[in-house]
Amino acid sequence: MEILWHELTAGMADRGHLAIVLLRTITAVILGGIVGVQREKVGKPAGLRTHMLVSLGTAVVVLSCQGVGMEMDGLSRVIQGIVTGIGFVGAGTILKLTDHREIQGLTTATGLWMTAAIGVAVGLGALGIAVIATLLTVIVLSLQGLEEALNKKSKEKGN
Repeated sequence: MEILWHELTAGMADRGHLAIVLLRTITAVILGGIVGVQREKVGKPAGLRTHMLVSLGTAVVVLSCQGVGMEMDGLSRVIQGIVTGIGFVGAGTILKLTDHREIQGLTTATGLWMTAAIGVAVGLGALGIAVIATLLTVIVLSLQGLEEALNKKSKEKGN
C-alpha cells in the first residue's frame, strides 16, 4: 500500500503542493472551457472539450516537469515542444478550399495554440496572465461579425 501511495503522490512534496496541482488543473479546464464555449457557440469543430483538453494537457505537462524538479532550462525546452506540437495540430485544421485565397480553419488553429499558451501559463502558476489571456482571446474570437463586415466592405470596393 505504501508503494501505491508513493506512486500516486510522486511529484507532489506535500498536501500544499497537491492543492496547487488541483487548483491549477481545475483552472486550466475552466479557462480552456471558456474559450471552447465561444467556439462551440459559433459552430466550430474544435469546441468545448477540445479546448479544455488542450489547456489541461499543457498545464499537466508543465506541472509534471516542475513536480519532478526539472530546472527552468529543461522546462523551457518542454514548453518549446508544446508550442511546436500544437502548431502541427493546428496546421491539420487549416484547409485551402479554392485557388482564390479561401482558407478555413486558421482561427481554429490559432485558438488551439492560444489555449495551449493559456495552459502553459496556468501550469507555471501565472494564473493572472492566464485569466487576462483567456478574456482577450474570447474578445478577439467574438470579433467574427466585425471581420465579416470589413471583408464584405472590402470586396464591394474591389468590384
